[in-house]
Amino acid sequence: MSSSYIIYTIFIIGAVTFCLRAVPFVLFGNGKVPPVMLYLGKVTPAAIMAMLVVYCLKDASFWQWPFALPEILASAAVLVLYKLKRNNLLAITGGTALYMLLVQVVFV
Repeated sequence: MSSSYIIYTIFIIGAVTFCLRAVPFVLFGNGKVPPVMLYLGKVTPAAIMAMLVVYCLKDASFWQWPFALPEILASAAVLVLYKLKRNNLLAITGGTALYMLLVQVVFV
């Protein structure tokens, strides 16, 4: 690749990023947000988390050893940590760490 091609590519990526970030301010600059956008802002985070749970459990084998125990225990840990501390980052990090520990040390 030539230097000019790389520079043009970076410029185009920057311009597209700037435009995408400016669109909400242009569309809703007057402070009036449509009700559908407010609704999507409320339900989208929960929908994304549900899709992530489905994605994480899609390959779990419930019919052969270890019967998806690492996935179930890590998911339970995420739920418990979130209920106790109300901290998404702590719950996800703790559940991930427990899952890695279970998969690489306990259920080898």
